[in-house]
Amino acid sequence: MAEHELKQIISQLEKPHNLHQAPKLLSKAKLGLLHLRALVPSPNTSPQHILLATSVLEHGALLSIRLKDTEAFTRYYQQLQPFYSLPHERVGDYAGFHTVLEGLEMSSGKEYIEKDELIQYPVRLEQALMEGSYDKVWGETKGERVPSEEFAVFSEVLINTIRSEIASCSERAYPSLQISNAKNLLFLDSEGAVIQFAQARGWVAKDGRIYFPQQEAEMLAAGKDVMSSSNTVIENTLGYARKLETIV
Repeated sequence: MAEHELKQIISQLEKPHNLHQAPKLLSKAKLGLLHLRALVPSPNTSPQHILLATSVLEHGALLSIRLKDTEAFTRYYQQLQPFYSLPHERVGDYAGFHTVLEGLEMSSGKEYIEKDELIQYPVRLEQALMEGSYDKVWGETKGERVPSEEFAVFSEVLINTIRSEIASCSERAYPSLQISNAKNLLFLDSEGAVIQFAQARGWVAKDGRIYFPQQEAEMLAAGKDVMSSSNTVIENTLGYARKLETIV
């Protein structure tokens, strides 16, 4: 495949209505990169071919996000790493936030980082997570706050992870919760969503409350331990009393 054919495929990938045709286009593009020996960068790979390969792989990563195919996204992300590791002048301004944020600051300057909303958005999320401010994270993932549709998929995954963590802590901290309180605590949109979430985790929803079976079981076990200990104390006390009476 010649370079101009590869460029035509890339131009087709940039059209938003080609979402369902994109996987076939990407397969053709990757075959073209193989023919050009540009799918994996080497010292002999020309800068133009590197840019073409980076563009194809980044389109593949973005498509995987839109299709919610996390495994495919991981593969494309891993394929991109050798290109992102090349000297800056060979690949242009491409970077992955989690791996090269400091490199971006060194190459582009702190002012550039602070003004780029696509970088600042995940920075804000990370800061809120480090602070444990889940309400801030929730606010940042609202539709109007998300800077691009690609972030929306990751925002959904992030909220689900936070929700699961809050649920695990709630199970250990409370015997039960009012459904209305659980709705706010778990960032759910309705009480019906709370009941559905509770059923998925094996909780019991009744009389307007959520009951945590694990917590109830632990409380019952603790109660039995207390009763057993109390009986032992009583028996020992009576024994001491008998001995004292014998001594007297």
